[in-house]
Amino acid sequence: MNWDSLGMYALFSGICWLIGAYGAFRNHRKVAVGVTGLGSLVFFLFIVGLWLSLERPPLRTMGETRLWYSFFLSIIGLILYVKCKYRWVLSFSTLMSLVFVIINVMKPEIHSKTLMPALQSAWFVPHVIVYMFSYAMMGAATLTALYLWFRKQPEEPTHEELIVCDNLVRIGWAFLSLGMTMGALWAKEAWGDYWTWDPKETWAAATWLGYLLYMHLRPHMKDHDYTFALLIFNFILLQMCWWGINFLPAAQSSVHVY
Repeated sequence: MNWDSLGMYALFSGICWLIGAYGAFRNHRKVAVGVTGLGSLVFFLFIVGLWLSLERPPLRTMGETRLWYSFFLSIIGLILYVKCKYRWVLSFSTLMSLVFVIINVMKPEIHSKTLMPALQSAWFVPHVIVYMFSYAMMGAATLTALYLWFRKQPEEPTHEELIVCDNLVRIGWAFLSLGMTMGALWAKEAWGDYWTWDPKETWAAATWLGYLLYMHLRPHMKDHDYTFALLIFNFILLQMCWWGINFLPAAQSSVHVY
């Protein structure tokens, strides 16, 4: 298994996700769940195969992290569909997963087996996987907010729909906090300090504080427009933390550039 095999696996998973999204839209529940789950399973098998081929966890490059993001987002969308019966959640989440897969297919990266010394740590795998899961949770929350925002007229979001959005943020923020803690312990082991205000760490702190602010303000917000706007703004912060900093001059000397 190597990166060249991504196209074949992506095509199969993408077709399954599209069929699942259509099934959810048409309210064919068994088709939506079964076919979407099959697509996610096949995509996960590619990740496992790539792991075995590289003889290291596929978590080093931006392209490799996008694989995990696509997988987690498809799974989270499926869980929300099963639990909350929101047809649009599954459609939106799997379509976003497919977008990130297409980016990987269109922009292949060089994937070597070598890991720099700093990445040869027990914290490497759990730190990155936890972060990717939290990013996927925040992505699902943002998709939910966008849907509710554009659907606001003439139908206002229900209390239950807002709770779903809030719970996604709470779970995502908890994993974000866990990922930051793991990262601090890893930094202490690798570079001798828990926190150095590296550009990546600075944007991570801004993202963490942004979602914390949302959780504190959300119960007091009467206008849902502000609620959704803050959530989308926080997702933009998250994107800066994940890949946006790579375009900043200050990040070129970052210890997080691998």
